[in-house]
Amino acid sequence: MGFRLPRIVNAKRILPKGYFAVYVGEKQKRFVIPVSYLNNPLFQDLLSLAEEEFGYDHPNGGLRIPCAEDLFVDLTSRLNGY
Repeated sequence: MGFRLPRIVNAKRILPKGYFAVYVGEKQKRFVIPVSYLNNPLFQDLLSLAEEEFGYDHPNGGLRIPCAEDLFVDLTSRLNGY
């Protein structure tokens, strides 16, 4: 007698609508953030730095952000207040 296991979906690749993935720091930790951050001047400055360092070619599907993880977490926590 056998049984079926539920299908396992790679949750790391599923993004809720209105969110996108960024990879931060030396270890490229993955964060999923709202697209509304793209309108914020602080986040736009961070994206400009990312463009200078990494360009726009991101084969893994997410943007790479050149800053420390703790700095990124601090920035995004501030953006949540807007």
